[in-house]
Amino acid sequence: MRTGVSVGVLALAVAMLVPAVVHSTAHATATPARTNGGGAGVTAGDAGDAGNTGNSRSAAGNGGAPTTGPTAATGMLSATGSTVTAARSDVSTTRSGAGTTRGTTSRGTTTGSRGTGGKTGTTGTGTSTGTTGKRAPTPTPTPTLQPDPPAQGTVVNTVAYGPHPRQRMDVWYQSDEVKRPAVFLIHGGWWSSGDKKYMTEISRSYAEQGYVVFNLNYRLSGDASWPAQRTDTFDAVATARRHAALWSFDPNNYVIIGFSAGGHLATSVGTYRSGLRGLRGVVGISPVVSPLTAYTDGADTFDANKRRLRESAIKLAGGCEPTGRCAKVWASMEVPWHASRGDAPMLLIHSEDEFVSPEHGQQLKEHLRPAGVPVNVVTEPGIEHSAPLYRLPGVAERTQQWVAQKLLPSGS
Repeated sequence: MRTGVSVGVLALAVAMLVPAVVHSTAHATATPARTNGGGAGVTAGDAGDAGNTGNSRSAAGNGGAPTTGPTAATGMLSATGSTVTAARSDVSTTRSGAGTTRGTTSRGTTTGSRGTGGKTGTTGTGTSTGTTGKRAPTPTPTPTLQPDPPAQGTVVNTVAYGPHPRQRMDVWYQSDEVKRPAVFLIHGGWWSSGDKKYMTEISRSYAEQGYVVFNLNYRLSGDASWPAQRTDTFDAVATARRHAALWSFDPNNYVIIGFSAGGHLATSVGTYRSGLRGLRGVVGISPVVSPLTAYTDGADTFDANKRRLRESAIKLAGGCEPTGRCAKVWASMEVPWHASRGDAPMLLIHSEDEFVSPEHGQQLKEHLRPAGVPVNVVTEPGIEHSAPLYRLPGVAERTQQWVAQKLLPSGS
């Protein structure tokens, strides 16, 4: 990570006519590309279903039926720029008049002093007065660790693919005329929490390898019950393909990678005879492909994560257990039951002793194999789940190699 560096951000306004008017504000950087060490970097905030502190549930749930997105309803695609910068805290430099003043701020109410030829402001020549009226000591500047900016030429947009506040995705792309394959990322979080911001470093790693990256948010189970989350994934992909020219994206060449609960969405989009055009493969990192297995495993256990996953699956189903009138809903959530010929190839990665057991991946493999769909289930030692599993040595590299084999002519 770079520290103590302030990176300027250039705002680009993109306005062009598609079948309807498209508004997009983008930010690009002009910094050298960073070596990512195989792209395995994930920020400390990255979280899957276990220990995810990134709840960002919208206060306004629509509680309603799945939508097809605003491009179908209104013909409008809106986007706001997303800024990724590295900044330094507690230190400011103000240029004024004939000189430059450098100062620091202190606790309490501060009064800045006049710099050479400058104005009085919150930064000054080095001292400030606190609320007690005593001379405050000058603090030692402490750099704030921020994510590195995108590689040179990379643009990051935040795009709406539906009317709900959660129906947003970050798009990482190169502003050139080269059509590139894409990676769609779906975060985890028990279907009820999590946010795309925890996928920032993983997004960066794939963007640096030359892919267009679509990093999705979706309606959480507190906003709408199943199948809203699967529908959102379809709508995000459809929006990306519809406006592929905006992002130099080859709409017929992409993969979907999902983490934990996001792995459930990714595998559900790749099965069910969906036949998504251009989908070359699906990767699940600790994917919950069988909510019924999670429901069973969470009963009569001392494992708090298994109990929580059981309750999360019940909430996803609309608050009811898999009996009676709710049996049909649970059946629709069960990915292995919908395996069919023509489904997408799969790479499913689990830890041996995590609370989402490798049995989830094995079940899907057993159902897809008779349909002639290739599935590779990889089991790593340990208990790591979701993003921490992805950070284990070799896991990100294995995933990237598999993705390259599906998307790149040379397979590298």
